[in-house]
Amino acid sequence: MPTIITHALLPLTAGLAAGPHRVSRQLMVAGAVAAMLPDADVVSFWLGIPYASDFGHRGATHSVVFAASLGLLAVLGRRSLRAPGWLAGLFVGASALSHPLLDAMTNGGRGVALAWPFEPDRFFFSWRPIEVSPIGARFLSTAGLHTLVSEMAWVWLPCVLLGALAWAVGRAKRR
Repeated sequence: MPTIITHALLPLTAGLAAGPHRVSRQLMVAGAVAAMLPDADVVSFWLGIPYASDFGHRGATHSVVFAASLGLLAVLGRRSLRAPGWLAGLFVGASALSHPLLDAMTNGGRGVALAWPFEPDRFFFSWRPIEVSPIGARFLSTAGLHTLVSEMAWVWLPCVLLGALAWAVGRAKRR
């Protein structure tokens, strides 16, 4: 899995690129939380739930159903997110879905249960350039440093470039 910071970066970039007139600060924060939330399933390790279980790491919380559920919750909470229901649902749902899609581009683990509960198989993309992140204290190692460097190249840099492009386009439109 990429680091939790990297998961939050995608909705933060999208929200900043769209601008505060489209994506409120509250909605952007909700998207960042939704993008990180699937990894709450790491508690399964301490609860004795096997990794390969539907409710193990990268299981149900890494599915389209889970992302859609968070999107529906955002529709219900649209007033506090200061966004129209369709935008709140789409932004939060897409943010949550970005998590398993990034995980499917890593080079380790058991894959993601994107189609749970309809399909029990987990999958990866055939292109997997992102180093898988060590879990827990093992992150503070050479492997953790390799993960950060990999994420900088494959996620952070593209986000910065897209954000800069969106900023430049927005500035040009205002002139």
